[in-house]
Amino acid sequence: MSAIDLNARASVDFAQKLAQTQALLQQAALNYAPLKPNDEPRITLACSLGAEDMVLAHLINSLQLNIGIFVLETGQLHAETLALLDRLKATSSAKVAVFKPVEQATIQFVAREGADAMYKSIELRKACCQIRKMEPLGRALKGKDAWVTGLRREQSGARAEVPLIDTSDASRVKLNPLANWTWGDVWHYIAQNQVDYNPLHDQFYPSIGCAPCTRAISLGEDFRAGRWWWEDEAAKECGLHVKASALPSAQHNPTEATA
Repeated sequence: MSAIDLNARASVDFAQKLAQTQALLQQAALNYAPLKPNDEPRITLACSLGAEDMVLAHLINSLQLNIGIFVLETGQLHAETLALLDRLKATSSAKVAVFKPVEQATIQFVAREGADAMYKSIELRKACCQIRKMEPLGRALKGKDAWVTGLRREQSGARAEVPLIDTSDASRVKLNPLANWTWGDVWHYIAQNQVDYNPLHDQFYPSIGCAPCTRAISLGEDFRAGRWWWEDEAAKECGLHVKASALPSAQHNPTEATA
């Protein structure tokens, strides 16, 4: 059974949610348009190549909005994710920029801590995320006044109060146009619009990150249970969408988990 067959169930108010999302993106494209001709837009979509972000990329392209798209290619993505990135670059009318970590930094980290450092401690896992995701993210957002994400309130307890427009960061506005969409809404849109998506979703990967830190989930498990599954629930963010938090110490042996 495909992810579409399993999940595509629209909310009763889906049409209103879609209209709200479209209006938010259209207004954002106007608010953060280039200040000078031939300049890049001052707003960009952080595209993880997950289902939500593929919906947003499709909306940006179908509405012909002047909003950029960027992908963090961490050097640890699944082959399926990389193949989807190639397809997005080939088909998107909006420019797709790819940001990679500093190669020497990754080489030194692996040499010092080992290829399985992320399993050894939360601190080391977050250090890996810092090199592979956070530093490239800083470059991707440089000069931008706003960015778009696929965060949804339903994704986890940590995201339960995600606003449509987040102005808590003085440096730039974060827009979360799918904040009130359900997982069923996301897949309904994908089905209705034939949106390309990562085939790992068909293999019970609802949330997809780096290969060493992502597994399939079982029926009844939490949506993000397959991300950093050996860690305490409160630690399950790479840093892209958290402001500041203590690092919990509780964690489990990653070899105990099965797909």
